[in-house]
Amino acid sequence: MNTILSTHSFVQSDSDGTNSLNLIVDGMHCPSCVAVIEDALRNKKEVKEARLNLSTKRLRIVWHGKEILGDKWVEEINKMGYRAVPFDPKTSETIEKREEKFLLLCLAVAGFASGNMMLFSVPLWSSDPIEMGESTRTFFHWIQAIVAIPTIAFSGRPFFYSAWKAIKNWQTNMDVPISVAVILTTIMSLFETVSFGHHSYFDSVVMLLFFLLIGRYLEARAKGKARSAAQDLLQMMSGFATVINKSGKHKIIPVSEIKEKMILSVAAGEKIGADGEVIEGVSELDTSLITGETMPVEIKKGAKVFAGTMNISAPIKVLVTKPYQRSLVSEIVKLMEIAEQNQGHYVALADKISRWYTPAVHFLAAATFLGWLLYGHIEWQVALLYSATVLIITCPCALGLAVPIVQVIASGKLLRKGILLKSGSALERLAGISHAVFDKTGTLTLGLPKLINPEEYDNKSLQLSASMAQHSKHPLSVAITKSYSGKLINLNVKEIQACGLETNYKGNKIRLGKRSWCTKISDKEVANDANMELWLVVGKNEPIRFKFSDKIKNDAKQVIDKFNNAGISTILLSGDRVEITKKIADQVGIKSYAGCLSPKQKTERIVELKQNGHNVLMVGDGLNDAPSLSSATISMSPTSAIDISQNASDIVFQGELLSPVYNAWETSKFSQKLIKQNFALAIIYNIIAIPVAIAGYVTPLIAAIAMSSSSLLVVVNALRLNLMNNK
Repeated sequence: MNTILSTHSFVQSDSDGTNSLNLIVDGMHCPSCVAVIEDALRNKKEVKEARLNLSTKRLRIVWHGKEILGDKWVEEINKMGYRAVPFDPKTSETIEKREEKFLLLCLAVAGFASGNMMLFSVPLWSSDPIEMGESTRTFFHWIQAIVAIPTIAFSGRPFFYSAWKAIKNWQTNMDVPISVAVILTTIMSLFETVSFGHHSYFDSVVMLLFFLLIGRYLEARAKGKARSAAQDLLQMMSGFATVINKSGKHKIIPVSEIKEKMILSVAAGEKIGADGEVIEGVSELDTSLITGETMPVEIKKGAKVFAGTMNISAPIKVLVTKPYQRSLVSEIVKLMEIAEQNQGHYVALADKISRWYTPAVHFLAAATFLGWLLYGHIEWQVALLYSATVLIITCPCALGLAVPIVQVIASGKLLRKGILLKSGSALERLAGISHAVFDKTGTLTLGLPKLINPEEYDNKSLQLSASMAQHSKHPLSVAITKSYSGKLINLNVKEIQACGLETNYKGNKIRLGKRSWCTKISDKEVANDANMELWLVVGKNEPIRFKFSDKIKNDAKQVIDKFNNAGISTILLSGDRVEITKKIADQVGIKSYAGCLSPKQKTERIVELKQNGHNVLMVGDGLNDAPSLSSATISMSPTSAIDISQNASDIVFQGELLSPVYNAWETSKFSQKLIKQNFALAIIYNIIAIPVAIAGYVTPLIAAIAMSSSSLLVVVNALRLNLMNNK
């Protein structure tokens, strides 16, 4: 009996009362395995969600009830004949290497035996049966049997073991028909040898296993390469860190044991183990894997740093503000896990096909045997051989890999560029857009406005404004807060959506916000001024205007031009004044724009586009434009690392550039093209292969080569994504 590793420390509990657990499942080789495991778990009344990825072998289970149920789910999976352990990057890597090593050993044995058996097969093939004589032929058959049977027993284990696990639990997978075909052909060959018959196929069976193992080994290597990017990110969540205790002594502890307010000593060349703040030292950080930016970032005392970033230049000390469990890397992993739960149209289609495909294969094989035996007027041995060929050639591995292998590679490619998918269907929806709607501040611009009119306000007004602005995350509010370095006033501030901030101070009602909300000044009075602004009004005093400037992102015009040239209509919707909106639109090349829009009006514009049959991409601040983002077909948000967990968009991108938006769209278009190609390849293969196999024109050896080749073709086609250059 296998010992079940406790999952308690790996279970994540959410505020809604649900628990989730991520496992790595060993022993899967086809879509049927996925269906068996998912169905078994979903039939449990406590389980809310169970989603297993064939490419990554990661299983995510969400359930209601006690945390201890995680052990029950692991036990259930292990009873089905698979091996499930709590997900850990090192465990995953160990399992992958062990599987590859095992497959390579089986392959080597099959290859060696196959080469030697050819020496005995050539005389049988090249000689006339009458001239050779019955005793000589039987002698060669026995030599083949002596070599083949141990080889088949050893090298066939990857298929036999998987098939037996399925059958033992009254289930089936695609290793079942392969195993049945190999065993039946072997038994038939042994029967013929014992009875001095002519139909011995020991050499074909061994060579069949050889080619099947080649396909499975290469497939395992290709899938491992495909998921390497995500694996690199997950590796950040393991390892060790150096902690400085209160007495000043250094202690090395696992990253998982880092707690808030600990002090980390990070040498040059080491990765930072948790999110925190630099309290000593000056250095440079490599943040490429998280932000997508290749240039090192200079840091000094007071700078915020994140887990997984590499310290390049000099030693630093970091005060931990968020332990590894709540770090940026952990949040990214959570986004990846959420994405794995969701299915796009093509994933759902592939799953449905895979569920009925395996029973259909067994029916076709049985029908082939009976058809040839009853109506083909051939010997039962030949009919059985044709049936075995059908079992082998119809493996739906190519169909099962068509979608997930592309999604894994695409998400890994985008991850390396600082683009995080939060939905499994995001790429599919993004590929189908006809309109791209952009917010202004923080999207087309840097979102880092600065005060530019110090001569028009006094220090007391700035103090009062900053004291109010500290209660808001709006970019203009943040700019005012940063502009004042003195002592702030403690105020009870209320934020009015789409208007501004309001408070009472020393008997006066004070407002800080939009011109139309704070003053009676008309747009005509400042019509020629295209600067961003906030107005401060204290009681009945004259209103004070704060003016701001914000830089357009360096690549904004280039990205807009690319979308326009690609036939995607670009639109700018902003809450700022029309003059400011027009200025930015003209600078980046957007012809359709609208200003002075409330969040509700933005949403109405997007809904109107969708009602007219358009698929809309909304790019904006996930916190301020939540209604617009949720109403769009697909949404993307630029966000700082600290806000990543709060973002409600389908896709989140890091960095100060707009190019990730176009890169994501371009990748989505190519990935959907590859998925369609993979589906077409899998369908065309089956349309051609199945009738040919039923007609008896294919040998088991050729069937093995064809089946393995179809799977490899799908994987190799998906890997073309890595050759795609997004600029």
